[in-house]
Amino acid sequence: MMPHATAAFNGKVIAETDTYEFVEGNVYFPPSSVDQTVFTPSEHHTYCPWKGQASYKNIVVDGKEAKDAA
Repeated sequence: MMPHATAAFNGKVIAETDTYEFVEGNVYFPPSSVDQTVFTPSEHHTYCPWKGQASYKNIVVDGKEAKDAA
């Protein structure tokens, strides 16, 4: 059984789940477990040869922003 995973920013839990993927040290939360209201669009994109094009989002909680954090 996997341990419960939680993500928080600026003191607010923004995602939590018991079912997730763990890849290269990163927890990938199912979209349904994430508070989508904390995201704003980002213009940042990267490319990985085996994962393809990645788009990013900013996280904003109570006026504090983490650019390209998701």
